[in-house]
Parts: sequence; structure tokens; C-alpha cells
Amino acid sequence: MRGLQRAVGLVIIGTAALGAALLWWAVSDTRSGQAEPSDGIVFGVWHLLYDTEAPTLPTLAFAAGLALLFAAGVAVLERRIANRARRSEDGDSLPLSPKRVMAETRGVFHGPVTLTVLVPAHNEEAAIRGTLESLLAQSHPPERIIVVADNCTDDTPAIARSMGVEVFETVANKHKKAGGLNQCLKQVLPGQGENDLVMVMDADTSLDPGFLAAVVRRMTDDRALMAVGGLFYGEEGKGLIGQFQRNEYTRYGRDLRRRRGRVFVLTGTATAFRPRALRAVAEQRGKILPGVPGDVYDTLVLTEDNEITLALKTLGGLIVSPSDCTVVTEVMPTWRALWAQRLRWQRGALENLGEYGMRPATFRYWAQQLGIGYGVIALFAYLLLMFLMMTSFDQWVWFPFWVGTGLIFTAERIITVWRGGWKARLLAATLFPELTYALFLDIVYLKGIIDMSVGRQAAWKHVVQTPSGNRVEA
Repeated sequence: MRGLQRAVGLVIIGTAALGAALLWWAVSDTRSGQAEPSDGIVFGVWHLLYDTEAPTLPTLAFAAGLALLFAAGVAVLERRIANRARRSEDGDSLPLSPKRVMAETRGVFHGPVTLTVLVPAHNEEAAIRGTLESLLAQSHPPERIIVVADNCTDDTPAIARSMGVEVFETVANKHKKAGGLNQCLKQVLPGQGENDLVMVMDADTSLDPGFLAAVVRRMTDDRALMAVGGLFYGEEGKGLIGQFQRNEYTRYGRDLRRRRGRVFVLTGTATAFRPRALRAVAEQRGKILPGVPGDVYDTLVLTEDNEITLALKTLGGLIVSPSDCTVVTEVMPTWRALWAQRLRWQRGALENLGEYGMRPATFRYWAQQLGIGYGVIALFAYLLLMFLMMTSFDQWVWFPFWVGTGLIFTAERIITVWRGGWKARLLAATLFPELTYALFLDIVYLKGIIDMSVGRQAAWKHVVQTPSGNRVEA
């Protein structure tokens, strides 16, 4: 397992590189009858071979077909895996499968759906008031709110108590957010019934006023549903870097709506769980799942929300992030803070895959990482070829094929952020600033791959936020 965890980065980037090389060969296939490649000079020393003709239509069709075949194959396999898990009655390996849960709860009234909200907080005095206000203003307010104050040295606990909510202060916790939640859940879960939901919500997040009402409605209508996650949007403010992140989150939300809520990751910003699901995870730690027996959250991972998603899917749990459950979360204010956040996310996702290995529940995530790896290679190759072209020609040459490709890409960028407003559309239309942002994220991805492959120790970095004063409803 440790060997796989160390090698997962190399496996992903190597396989992605192989796929990129195959597609490169497909689109660069020079057939007889085409113009011979020209010879250009780079910096007066190096020579560059380039083809002034676009690839032939059959070549383009082959390349597109290859990509579509891969995407369709992943979608078909994902659907088959999901359907098998839903219909399973195997209580040993899939204790949370919908068919099994429905059979066990049929004909029994477990009472109305209630909500207990846990808000893990470490020195969040700047944001905790707004978070609690959004909870108290819900159209369906929670029955209980507990701020999990973890090693706070500021006024976070005092502010929470002044607003009339409970405060649970961790004791000798050395495991960050996951450790604090585990301590609190060991006290909360024993008193929870089948319909007494537990929601975990970040201290720098504001809920849409109808969020909890939508959660209760979903959980009431579907007894097999084990978790409902939030669809998150970035808060206003923080300048250009904030707009980059809002555009990214808007595109992610669009993807989830198209998938009808079939979520990749249960976001840590706000997710509601059935107690049955959390108990099953704690029971299977050290058996089917990695981690310490009895813990709900794995304290050794960097991204507990990604890991708990894999845990629930491994146990057959049904999870969604519907479009009517929206939250506004803070965006990173600086490039340094963004680098730390995304490196933790990326490194955590890779380490989780290394822990779980290749199994049906992780198939989609392996394919997703391969897609990201291929995207990194494609973007770097695109930018490199543009640079070589500019330094090889005496004057700028417009190639109709690549101009058309660029226009299609620009249109896609604008359409996918349309819901974000005119600022989002304007930024997308300029194209190159977003390409720079994508390049930044790709460098973070490569850093995570390299660090994991060489066994470099990862660190959990807490970013202290400041309120922007511009929170909006999603």
C-alpha cells in the first residue's frame, strides 16, 4: 500500500503522458500528398520543423473519436459500478447500499428529520459571526448548533456563546479539523436516531436561506440518501484572484447541475450526513476503510472531505449535491494562500487514492486524475508551441485551423461562466488571464505529484481569513 501511495503520482502522470503522445501522433500524422514541413530558425541557432497545413479530416476524426471513446468508456463503467452498488444486498462490503438501507427502514417511522450542525473553527473570530447568522436565519432553522472550537487562542468561543449556540472545546487535539470533529462526534452520535441528521459546516461559509429546508426535503423523500452536500460559490471581493476562483467554482457548479447532483466530492463547506452513514464509516475503519477504528474522520489525511466521500462510496452510500443547496464560501485573498490551499487539496486527493488503491469506488477518481494530468500536458504543449512559433517566424502568421480552435475554446470559457455575471464573462472573454490562472493550478498539480512521488512530508496549512463584507446569496 505504501508503495502504491508513493508511486500513484508517477502512475498518473506517466499514463497521461502516454495518452497525450498517442493523440499527438494521431493529429500530427503526415500523409503523402501534404505539403512538406517548413524549417524555421529559433533564436538564430535552433531549428524547428512545423507544418503549415491543418491535420486531415480523417486524422482529426480519429483523434476526436479516441478522446470520446475514453470519455464514454469512463461514463459507462461508472454507471455500471454505481448501479451494482445501489442494488447490492451485501451487508459486509456494502452496508450502506440503497437496496439494503431501504429494506431495513421499510415500514418504520423514525420521527421527523432534525438537524444538528457542527461548525469546526480554529481562530475564526473574523468569520464565525456571519456563519452563525446564516444558520440562525434559515427558513428551516437547525435544532442544535455546536461550534467545535479547536485550540482557539482568539474570541471564537466567546462570540459563539454570545449568539446562543453551544461550544465544544477540544481537549489536547493534535489532529486539526478531523481530530476535533472526531472528539465531538463521539459525544453527539450516540444520541442520534435514523432521521437526526448531522451537518458539518466550515466556519467561513454562509448558507443560502433555503439550504437546510432543501436538505430536510431531500432526506425526507429518500430514505436511502446518506449525505447531501452543498453547491458552493465564491464570495464577492478579493480582486482579480477572487474572480478567478469564482469563475472556477461557477464552472464546477455547472458540471454538477449537468450531472444532476452526482457529486465528485462532498464539500467541506457544508454537508449533511445520516448518523447511520457516520457510524458505518467509524465501524469499518481499519477493515474495509483506512484509518483508526472508531474514528469517523481519518486524521492522517490532508483533505477530510475528499476522504469521507471515498469512504461513503466504498460502503455503497448514495450521496448528492443538488442545485437547491447552495453556499457562499470565502476565496483565498493572495496567491500564496491559494497555493497553500490548492497544494493541500491536490496532495490530499492523490494520497487518498494511494490509501484506497484501485477499487470500484475509486475508478472515477483515477480517471479524473488522468484527465487532469493530460490537461496539464496539453496546456504546457500549447503554450510551448505558441512560444516557438512566435520566435521562429519573421512575422505573425494566422493559421485558420488554430484560430478557429481558439474561438471555440473562448466561446466555451464564456458560456460556462455565464451565470457568474458580466465580470465573469469579461474575464473569460480575455482568455489569456484565465490561461495564466490555469497554468498556476497546473504547476500546483505538478508540485503535488513530485512531492508525493519523492515521499516529501505534507503539511496542513491554516489560512486565517478576513471578512470581505461583500457576501452575496448564490
